[in-house]
Amino acid sequence: MENRWSDDGAAGFIEKYGGKWGEDLAVGLFAASLIGIEPGLVLHGGGNCSVKTSYKNLFGETIPAIYVKASGCNMAFIEPNGYTGMNLDPLRRLLSFPDLTDEEMVNEFRTHFLDAHAATPSMETLVHAFIAHKFVHHTHPDAILALSNQRDGERLVREALGDAIAILPYYPPGFKLAKAVADKLEQNPAAHAIVLMQHGMITWGEAASESYGTTIELVNKAEAYLHRHARTPLTPRNRTALDEAQKRFTEIAPVVRGLLARPTGDADLPWTRTILQPLINRVVLDFVDSDGGKEIALTPPLTSDHLIRTKPYYLWIDTPDFANSQNLRGQFSDAIKMYASEYDSYVDRHITDMPQGVQRMDPMPRVILVPGMGAICAGKDAAATHIIRDIAEHTLAVKAQIAAMGTYSGMNEKDIFDMEYRVLQHSKLKGDKSLALANQVALITGAAGAIGSGIAQELLEQGCHVAVTDLGGAPLETLVSELKSAFGERVMGVALDVTNPASVADGFNAVIRSWGGIDLVILNAGVAHVSAISEMNIESFRKLSKINVDGTLLMLAESIRHFKLQGTGGDIVMVSTKNVFAPGARFGAYSATKAAGHQLARIASQEFAEHDVRVNMVAPDAVFSHGARKSGLWTEIGPERMSARGLSPEGLEEYYRNRNLLKAKVTARHVAKAVLFFATRQTPTTGATIPVDGGLPDATPR
Repeated sequence: MENRWSDDGAAGFIEKYGGKWGEDLAVGLFAASLIGIEPGLVLHGGGNCSVKTSYKNLFGETIPAIYVKASGCNMAFIEPNGYTGMNLDPLRRLLSFPDLTDEEMVNEFRTHFLDAHAATPSMETLVHAFIAHKFVHHTHPDAILALSNQRDGERLVREALGDAIAILPYYPPGFKLAKAVADKLEQNPAAHAIVLMQHGMITWGEAASESYGTTIELVNKAEAYLHRHARTPLTPRNRTALDEAQKRFTEIAPVVRGLLARPTGDADLPWTRTILQPLINRVVLDFVDSDGGKEIALTPPLTSDHLIRTKPYYLWIDTPDFANSQNLRGQFSDAIKMYASEYDSYVDRHITDMPQGVQRMDPMPRVILVPGMGAICAGKDAAATHIIRDIAEHTLAVKAQIAAMGTYSGMNEKDIFDMEYRVLQHSKLKGDKSLALANQVALITGAAGAIGSGIAQELLEQGCHVAVTDLGGAPLETLVSELKSAFGERVMGVALDVTNPASVADGFNAVIRSWGGIDLVILNAGVAHVSAISEMNIESFRKLSKINVDGTLLMLAESIRHFKLQGTGGDIVMVSTKNVFAPGARFGAYSATKAAGHQLARIASQEFAEHDVRVNMVAPDAVFSHGARKSGLWTEIGPERMSARGLSPEGLEEYYRNRNLLKAKVTARHVAKAVLFFATRQTPTTGATIPVDGGLPDATPR
């Protein structure tokens, strides 16, 4: 592992942060960032760093202070407010206590905050406070865990790292660990690091570069030792091709996603869904395809920090029958039910130790290992699933290293439960907001226009994962870029031609490969044409029919095939038009083809209902733009409409506003709100149309 320390880099952090926050914290931030960007040291908010310095209070008194990384904060992107400052002396006095509850410990932290609004610091704050040195770094290096999580691990750690380190058996993080670390260092004053068995490593120094450098030095020693002593690596019985594994995931993911959905008891919103991501690479495939893979994969986690993300154990699917889809569904169904039953039994065995106020976790697996396919990771959203995937990837790699040289030894079940159901761990989850469309996935066609982009924004704001699709090109690319900057991993773009059956199927598969399935399909793609019937070019009419009718049919058919596989219902909302009910002269091609698509959707509502798939329509009047994004339809037909009425662009919009009863300007967000009404299933409704037109009596559905 490379030592990335740079005096110039440290100086840059001092220049950026030193003036306001002080040089000590600025240098500490630099060291933390170097640790945070190295996945072999920490993952997604794991580990913690601290710096001891001084602080001038309101009375002008200079007091000893400690700044500790806030709980769950990711060091790779940490800013000064990612550290919590506390008065150091009162924290050090806690060492005299024989024990403290978590509640008492956190209360002491908060009592001595330097800023009352600061975030809760790491539960291992007292470890940092009780170590006398200025800079302290706590990491979970893969190489160290590969040694400490073996039978006879203490001997291996000593052989690999030498006598200048202390070794501590597993203690639960918090006050007990802090006391044990302090006692161990009192017995070993010359130690310059301590390895925590089944947990990680702590280093320190008077300079940040010293503590960081010790971390890198010891990890490199551990890596070299592992390399020298690897004897019998896991060997696959057969080597599944990567493209075959990806294909298998695409085929099975909707089924698995449906099986992992949890019933809510709400007839309208009957399922809490998950987001799936595949973990498929050569290392993982060889792991699951090996004879010894199952035995080591189903051992406890590498470190207690992973429990809140991945559950204590993974699920393994024995001999999956990829040749028979029905058999395969049954295998996954039986295995998931068995896992849930065993998880509930595990909780029941320790229920008397469940802290008051902590809720039982759902019993579903977070990681499913599938020979011949790799791993399926499941979380509440794309970001959470990404974290689970990264942890699983590192866990399997480390366990494979252990299998190559020895026997795995992890935490015992009581320690696992106590950590998984610890109040301080669950408090990390309480910040989650339950948005209306959290855990759901939507696909929008024709998304690069005004209405499509407005719908996408609304759904994303409600917690949905949104695949925006359109013909490939700059409009779609810029939309994806704009939305990703605001909503991150919950956005993806897919080039999709609704008139091409292969493109439609490929579009669905692209979303499945990213998130496991789809729950909501918005049929928004459409084009218009202005012409009198007597002058209409038949090819122009056929072009509209291909997009507005054939495209609707293909999307409806692919949607129901997917929803049947997933088995948890779904919603389809078609963006229709007021012209279905009140067609206009010279708008015959548009009105007729949109009416045909609308009628297909109404028929679909009858055919799909038995699968709990609702099909509804929204019928807007003219929407000219969404922010800076212009309507493609009105860009095409607007000039003729303006010419026919002798109006300017502004005058045309005013004309449409004034013709409705409410004198309302109809916006893309208005259309999106109507879509949201159906998507959130506010009423038991299917086959219905909501007009979004400000009130046009002739266009009222009837």
